[in-house]
Amino acid sequence: MVDMKLEVVVIPVSDVDRAKHFYSNLGWRLDADFAAGETFRVLQFTPPGSPCSIIFGKGVTAAAPGSAQGLHLIVSNIEAAHAALVDRGIDVSDPFHDAGGVFHRAGEEGRGGYSARRA
Repeated sequence: MVDMKLEVVVIPVSDVDRAKHFYSNLGWRLDADFAAGETFRVLQFTPPGSPCSIIFGKGVTAAAPGSAQGLHLIVSNIEAAHAALVDRGIDVSDPFHDAGGVFHRAGEEGRGGYSARRA
């Protein structure tokens, strides 16, 4: 089997500069901000420690802004990650576990209480 790695995920956004500000505030690395005329601009950000980046911009995708769903950002310590986001002024929900053990559901149905587990 040939190694395969996911390198880039396209995120459709309505306001490129607002999205740039948001991902910068997360502390993600800005890898590219390239424009070609009035109709094309692409930005690439990479989360700390991730081999996969996101791109967004103008003329990058025909997908509707806000339509990306089911993306998972995996962290090694959910409490520390939550605290870091809150410290950066990011509005995040409290951590939760899926009550049924499923990785993703639409909406908030099936959310169970959070209890930190230590290895």
